[in-house]
Amino acid sequence: MAKSEQAAKTRFPAGSGLCVVPSLLAADFARLADEVAAVEQAGAPVLHLDVMDGHFVPNLSFGPGLIASLRPLSRMFFDTHLMIDEPARYAPAFAKAGSDLITFHIEVAPDPQAVIAAIRATGAGVGVSINPATEVDAIAGIVDAVDLVLVMSVWPGFGGQTFMPEVLKKVERLRGILGPHQRLEIDGGIDHATIARAAQAGADTFVAGTSVFRAADSVAAWRELTHLAEQAAGGVVQ
Repeated sequence: MAKSEQAAKTRFPAGSGLCVVPSLLAADFARLADEVAAVEQAGAPVLHLDVMDGHFVPNLSFGPGLIASLRPLSRMFFDTHLMIDEPARYAPAFAKAGSDLITFHIEVAPDPQAVIAAIRATGAGVGVSINPATEVDAIAGIVDAVDLVLVMSVWPGFGGQTFMPEVLKKVERLRGILGPHQRLEIDGGIDHATIARAAQAGADTFVAGTSVFRAADSVAAWRELTHLAEQAAGGVVQ
């Protein structure tokens, strides 16, 4: 892969701007192909994939096999969030399965530079996530080396939790640190009542699971959330 092609792969699709990212964890697993196709046809450029190992978080979700099965069915950018203990060990499998960007948790990375290097070696983009109790200072030494920072606005492990507004102070601080080429993502409790506050704080990427896939009309829900985010931020950020 040429350097220009690899660089393009690590970034969200051009023109994504403010981006509401449907989270597969909340989809109907008996109808995954249809669920993914619906939001993609509505215009969603990115799909969020939550991987849980039952160790770092008290839940299990899915692995690279499921991602590989979806990859031929969708042109969306696969934003894979590893909520697992050994991200460097498993990153190659997820990249091979079709993940375009792989996010790890700083809480499980005593040597985050090594994890970043391991993910970069696969050709995927790199994100780093911080839990609600983790301060921004925990990633100060590596923030320039990642493509995305993910702020958890609930405790990772289960969908449908209540948004924690206190994390917005971290979003505001990160907005002043990150460059224009880096994404600032928020995940947890994002819905019609909370997305505007997250956008006003400076987030540009909003993971929405229950509020999209559990809505009566997932396409309409995604479009409305996108409108609310853009309205709150005063327009699409390019």
